[in-house]
Amino acid sequence: METTTLALLFLVPLLVWRIYSRLKKLVARQKSQLWRHWSVAVVFPALLLFLATTTKFELLPLSSLGAGALAGGWLGVLGLKLTRFEQVGKDFFFTQHRYLGLTITMLFIARLLYRGMQIYMNTRLDVPVPPPPFGQSPLTMAAYGLVIGYYAVYAWGLVGGGGGGAPPPPQQTAAGIGVSHISQ
Repeated sequence: METTTLALLFLVPLLVWRIYSRLKKLVARQKSQLWRHWSVAVVFPALLLFLATTTKFELLPLSSLGAGALAGGWLGVLGLKLTRFEQVGKDFFFTQHRYLGLTITMLFIARLLYRGMQIYMNTRLDVPVPPPPFGQSPLTMAAYGLVIGYYAVYAWGLVGGGGGGAPPPPQQTAAGIGVSHISQ
Protein backbone atom coordinates (compact mmCIF):
# COMPACT_ATOMS: atom_id res chain seq x y z
CA MET A 1 0.00 0.00 0.00
CA GLU A 2 1.12 3.52 -0.71
CA THR A 3 1.92 5.98 2.03
CA THR A 4 -0.95 8.27 1.07
CA THR A 5 -3.42 5.40 1.26
CA LEU A 6 -2.16 4.41 4.72
CA ALA A 7 -2.35 8.03 5.87
CA LEU A 8 -5.89 8.24 4.56
CA LEU A 9 -6.89 5.02 6.33
CA PHE A 10 -5.49 6.48 9.55
CA LEU A 11 -7.12 9.88 9.14
CA VAL A 12 -10.65 8.72 8.25
CA PRO A 13 -11.42 7.28 11.73
CA LEU A 14 -10.00 10.45 13.27
CA LEU A 15 -12.24 12.52 11.02
CA VAL A 16 -15.30 10.42 11.91
CA TRP A 17 -14.55 10.81 15.62
CA ARG A 18 -14.26 14.61 15.26
CA ILE A 19 -17.50 14.82 13.30
CA TYR A 20 -19.27 12.67 15.89
CA SER A 21 -18.03 14.78 18.81
CA ARG A 22 -19.11 17.94 17.00
CA LEU A 23 -22.55 16.53 16.17
CA LYS A 24 -23.13 15.54 19.81
CA LYS A 25 -23.18 19.24 20.64
CA LEU A 26 -25.79 19.89 17.95
CA VAL A 27 -28.25 17.40 19.40
CA ALA A 28 -27.91 18.73 22.95
CA ARG A 29 -30.34 21.23 24.50
CA GLN A 30 -30.71 24.20 22.15
CA LYS A 31 -32.43 27.54 22.34
CA SER A 32 -35.30 27.61 19.89
CA GLN A 33 -34.76 30.34 17.31
CA LEU A 34 -37.68 30.73 14.97
CA TRP A 35 -35.65 32.16 12.09
CA ARG A 36 -33.46 29.02 12.05
CA HIS A 37 -36.43 26.70 11.98
CA TRP A 38 -38.06 28.67 9.16
CA SER A 39 -34.86 28.76 7.12
CA VAL A 40 -34.45 24.98 7.34
CA ALA A 41 -38.15 24.41 6.67
CA VAL A 42 -37.94 26.49 3.47
CA VAL A 43 -34.40 25.87 2.16
CA PHE A 44 -34.28 22.08 2.59
CA PRO A 45 -37.35 21.32 0.45
CA ALA A 46 -35.92 23.67 -2.21
CA LEU A 47 -32.66 21.72 -2.00
CA LEU A 48 -34.64 18.51 -2.44
CA LEU A 49 -36.18 19.88 -5.63
CA PHE A 50 -32.75 20.91 -6.89
CA LEU A 51 -31.39 17.42 -6.21
CA ALA A 52 -34.34 15.94 -8.08
CA THR A 53 -33.25 17.88 -11.16
CA THR A 54 -29.68 16.55 -10.85
CA THR A 55 -31.01 13.01 -11.28
CA LYS A 56 -32.03 13.96 -14.83
CA PHE A 57 -35.37 12.42 -13.87
CA GLU A 58 -34.08 8.86 -14.22
CA LEU A 59 -36.30 6.45 -12.35
CA LEU A 60 -33.89 4.74 -9.92
CA PRO A 61 -32.03 7.80 -8.53
CA LEU A 62 -35.22 9.88 -8.42
CA SER A 63 -37.18 7.17 -6.64
CA SER A 64 -34.28 6.65 -4.22
CA LEU A 65 -34.31 10.37 -3.43
CA GLY A 66 -38.08 10.27 -2.90
CA ALA A 67 -37.96 7.14 -0.75
CA GLY A 68 -35.17 8.65 1.34
CA ALA A 69 -37.18 11.86 1.77
CA LEU A 70 -40.30 9.92 2.82
CA ALA A 71 -38.32 7.83 5.30
CA GLY A 72 -36.62 10.98 6.60
CA GLY A 73 -39.98 12.72 6.94
CA TRP A 74 -41.38 9.83 8.93
CA LEU A 75 -38.29 9.86 11.15
CA GLY A 76 -38.72 13.64 11.53
CA VAL A 77 -42.21 13.10 12.92
CA LEU A 78 -40.83 10.43 15.25
CA GLY A 79 -38.04 12.81 16.25
CA LEU A 80 -40.60 15.48 17.15
CA LYS A 81 -42.46 13.03 19.34
CA LEU A 82 -39.23 12.14 21.14
CA THR A 83 -38.11 15.76 21.55
CA ARG A 84 -38.21 17.38 24.96
CA PHE A 85 -39.48 20.99 25.03
CA GLU A 86 -38.82 23.46 27.86
CA GLN A 87 -39.49 27.08 28.65
CA VAL A 88 -37.20 29.05 30.93
CA GLY A 89 -38.49 32.56 31.43
CA LYS A 90 -39.29 33.89 27.96
CA ASP A 91 -36.91 31.52 26.19
CA PHE A 92 -37.92 28.21 24.64
CA PHE A 93 -35.52 25.27 24.47
CA PHE A 94 -35.68 21.88 22.81
CA THR A 95 -33.60 18.75 23.11
CA GLN A 96 -33.60 16.34 20.18
CA HIS A 97 -33.49 12.61 20.67
CA ARG A 98 -29.72 12.17 20.65
CA TYR A 99 -29.40 8.82 18.89
CA LEU A 100 -31.96 9.45 16.18
CA GLY A 101 -30.42 12.73 15.03
CA LEU A 102 -26.87 11.39 15.28
CA THR A 103 -27.69 8.20 13.39
CA ILE A 104 -29.32 9.99 10.48
CA THR A 105 -26.54 12.55 10.16
CA MET A 106 -23.76 9.98 10.53
CA LEU A 107 -25.36 7.77 7.85
CA PHE A 108 -25.28 10.76 5.52
CA ILE A 109 -21.66 11.59 6.37
CA ALA A 110 -20.65 7.93 6.02
CA ARG A 111 -22.10 7.87 2.51
CA LEU A 112 -20.21 11.05 1.60
CA LEU A 113 -16.97 9.58 2.98
CA TYR A 114 -17.57 6.38 1.03
CA ARG A 115 -18.03 8.36 -2.18
CA GLY A 116 -14.85 10.27 -1.44
CA MET A 117 -12.93 7.05 -0.81
CA GLN A 118 -14.38 5.57 -3.99
CA ILE A 119 -13.14 8.52 -6.03
CA TYR A 120 -9.74 8.45 -4.32
CA MET A 121 -9.23 4.71 -4.79
CA ASN A 122 -10.33 5.04 -8.41
CA THR A 123 -7.49 7.47 -9.09
CA ARG A 124 -5.00 4.81 -7.94
CA LEU A 125 -6.05 2.31 -10.64
CA ASP A 126 -4.01 1.88 -13.82
CA VAL A 127 -7.14 2.44 -15.88
CA PRO A 128 -9.51 4.63 -13.82
CA VAL A 129 -13.19 3.86 -14.13
CA PRO A 130 -15.24 7.06 -13.90
CA PRO A 131 -17.70 7.05 -11.00
CA PRO A 132 -21.35 7.66 -11.81
CA PRO A 133 -22.29 11.34 -12.06
CA PHE A 134 -23.39 13.03 -8.85
CA GLY A 135 -27.13 12.67 -9.30
CA GLN A 136 -27.02 9.14 -10.69
CA SER A 137 -26.01 7.22 -7.57
CA PRO A 138 -29.16 5.80 -5.92
CA LEU A 139 -27.54 5.30 -2.51
CA THR A 140 -26.19 8.84 -2.43
CA MET A 141 -29.59 10.21 -3.43
CA ALA A 142 -31.28 8.10 -0.73
CA ALA A 143 -28.84 9.48 1.87
CA TYR A 144 -29.52 13.05 0.75
CA GLY A 145 -33.27 12.43 0.80
CA LEU A 146 -33.11 10.90 4.28
CA VAL A 147 -31.24 13.79 5.87
CA ILE A 148 -33.20 16.49 4.02
CA GLY A 149 -36.55 14.88 4.78
CA TYR A 150 -35.71 14.45 8.46
CA TYR A 151 -34.50 17.98 9.10
CA ALA A 152 -37.18 19.65 6.93
CA VAL A 153 -40.06 17.87 8.70
CA TYR A 154 -38.40 18.38 12.08
CA ALA A 155 -37.98 22.12 11.46
CA TRP A 156 -41.53 22.38 10.11
CA GLY A 157 -42.79 20.74 13.28
CA LEU A 158 -40.76 23.11 15.45
CA VAL A 159 -42.36 26.17 13.84
CA GLY A 160 -45.76 24.62 14.52
CA GLY A 161 -46.68 23.83 10.94
CA GLY A 162 -46.99 20.14 11.50
CA GLY A 163 -50.71 20.09 12.22
CA GLY A 164 -51.13 17.45 14.91
CA GLY A 165 -47.38 16.97 15.24
CA ALA A 166 -46.73 20.49 16.53
CA PRO A 167 -45.12 20.61 19.95
CA PRO A 168 -47.50 21.27 22.81
CA PRO A 169 -47.09 24.60 24.62
CA PRO A 170 -44.90 24.18 27.70
CA GLN A 171 -46.61 24.23 31.10
CA GLN A 172 -45.13 26.57 33.71
CA THR A 173 -43.93 24.94 36.95
CA ALA A 174 -43.61 26.51 40.40
CA ALA A 175 -39.85 26.94 39.91
CA GLY A 176 -40.39 28.99 36.74
CA ILE A 177 -39.15 26.21 34.47
CA GLY A 178 -41.50 25.07 31.73
CA VAL A 179 -41.79 21.42 30.88
CA SER A 180 -43.96 20.00 28.14
CA HIS A 181 -45.99 16.86 28.58
CA ILE A 182 -45.25 14.55 25.69
CA SER A 183 -47.10 11.28 25.44
CA GLN A 184 -44.88 8.26 25.04
